[in-house]
Amino acid sequence: MSVVIVGGNECMVCRYEQICRQKGYKAKVFAKENGPMKKKIGSPDLMILFTGTVSHKMMICATQEAKKNGIPVMHVHSSSASALRQALEVHSP
Repeated sequence: MSVVIVGGNECMVCRYEQICRQKGYKAKVFAKENGPMKKKIGSPDLMILFTGTVSHKMMICATQEAKKNGIPVMHVHSSSASALRQALEVHSP
């Protein structure tokens, strides 16, 4: 299972990846835009958008790619570790 996280805090990237590993997910985290993100997203099982800390441009790009590839998207306002845990528990099969 794989997940893409868009937004969040740069200092929390390692923590986000660690939480995803604990829940059985492989994670890619895009805290800020470094080049064309749509080429790097791939085809994950879930996309989580931290809406409180993501730029409007990144959010539009991510949602367009998700819609085009049929990727389910979860919008989470807070970018905290506990919010990520809750989002992964809601999605877990």
